[in-house]
Amino acid sequence: MTTIAPVSTAAASQSAAQKTLAGNFDTFLTLLTTQLQNQDPLNPMDSNQFTQQLVEFSQVEQQINTNDNLKTLISLGQGRSNSDAVGYLGRAVTVTNGKGALQNGSATWNYVLGATAANSTITITNGAGRVVYTGNGETAAGQHSFTWNGQDQAGNQLPDGTYQMTLNATDSSGSVVQSAIATSGLVTEVVLTGSDPVLMLGSRPVTLSEVTSVAGY
Repeated sequence: MTTIAPVSTAAASQSAAQKTLAGNFDTFLTLLTTQLQNQDPLNPMDSNQFTQQLVEFSQVEQQINTNDNLKTLISLGQGRSNSDAVGYLGRAVTVTNGKGALQNGSATWNYVLGATAANSTITITNGAGRVVYTGNGETAAGQHSFTWNGQDQAGNQLPDGTYQMTLNATDSSGSVVQSAIATSGLVTEVVLTGSDPVLMLGSRPVTLSEVTSVAGY
């Protein structure tokens, strides 16, 4: 499913302002030409003043054209970005920011320990940044998987949504063991209503910049 953004009122207002300015420019040229045609030869108008006004209006018109060209380039770039984003539909992507989706009472993260750890602690926070779960993680070097049942420390079932997992691992000397966390999901929808496309992994929003890998068909 792809959601398209409506035309913004700001863009419509800008277009109306440009039309008004262009109309004023045409009116100025008409008045200038008429005055020049009907001026008193014995008392001619100050040409320097009109020339300065003409230059100023010309500079404004050039700026409008420049802005239009920039808008066109931005629109082309946005269209390309949107087109690329739509290509993610139905594909599995991997995100390494620690965020995962709790769906139907289950969320799974994959993590890697760069070396053997003496202690490993998993912490999960909700969207407000509040800790809802802590527990022991694996300590062996290599890849591991952790599945959370969506329950807090008191055994209460928490609502589905986006949660973030962090991992704190240390060796026997207390030094930090390097680790990385990843989650994967299927892109079910692409939302194009904002300035940047957003991929929906079920109910979980992900920006293109957060995607680290995409699985092939």
